[in-house]
Amino acid sequence: MTDAFVIVVLTLSATLRVATPLILCAMAGLFSERSGIIDISLEGKMLASAFAAATVAALSQSAWLALAAGIAIAGAFSLLHGYASITQKGNQVVSGIALNILASGLTAVLGNAWFHRGGQTPNLPAVARFMAIDLPGTATVRDIPLLGPLYDQLIGGHNLIVYAALLAVPLTHWVVSRTRFGLRLRAVGENPQAIDTAGISVDWLRYRAVLIGGLLTGIAGTYLAIAQNAGFTHEMTAGQGYIALAALIFGKWRPYPALGACLLFGLLDAIAVRLQGVHIPSIGEVPVQLIQALPYLMTVILLGGLIGKAVAPKAIGIPYVKER
Repeated sequence: MTDAFVIVVLTLSATLRVATPLILCAMAGLFSERSGIIDISLEGKMLASAFAAATVAALSQSAWLALAAGIAIAGAFSLLHGYASITQKGNQVVSGIALNILASGLTAVLGNAWFHRGGQTPNLPAVARFMAIDLPGTATVRDIPLLGPLYDQLIGGHNLIVYAALLAVPLTHWVVSRTRFGLRLRAVGENPQAIDTAGISVDWLRYRAVLIGGLLTGIAGTYLAIAQNAGFTHEMTAGQGYIALAALIFGKWRPYPALGACLLFGLLDAIAVRLQGVHIPSIGEVPVQLIQALPYLMTVILLGGLIGKAVAPKAIGIPYVKER
């Protein structure tokens, strides 16, 4: 019983760690898309910030400087997306895809040029990373049956960014639902003409929304490179930005349902890791390729009709042209 409980706790703990970048990206996409700007560039921003964070961490040996670099690069990508989509009234999907391609190519080229490791950065020491922290009283309760693993491995044992991602969900809910900025944000995604008539700048509201998205994706990319891993590897995001976007749609552009979808994807990934090499009677060893495909298969299944009718903000994807 105790061994089974420990396995469950470890799986749930891994779920939180795997879901962290998805949660941050989903909240980033929520701000952007609630304002009416499609944000397919979540993948590219997260990849670029991961590379920037790992590069700065390798050079400075400072996790906090690396976090600042990751946020700055993601913010720059957000400004590019905003300039193309908001100022120039361009196609938001094309702009997002272009940023994803730019991030993929740029990180590979710069990684090869600077580190000569096939696009990877050097392995980072603990001092240059965000490591797991022990909560108060961990040493006291660690050996207590049931309570010890629960407190040590599930509630504790994570780094600061994991807790920040979990905190980002109620904070996002409060900002979007309870503040004047959130009210205007939701209004500009539904009826930008009304916001403009009230004397509020539609473009400035949308720029702020995509910049908040850049902040959150910058934290997500930093987490991938210097918290979950010990350096950058080529294409290390592996489609997580797209999965976060699917979680946002599954959650119908609401924070808590989107959190649930991210945890579901994280759970599938955590279970997939535990299933690798496991021999199942009458079936044999589960193919690694099938295990790795589980989160992506679930994305297709969920978006293929299991989520019901997901009504997007009415003005999403439509450039706003001020009437003269």
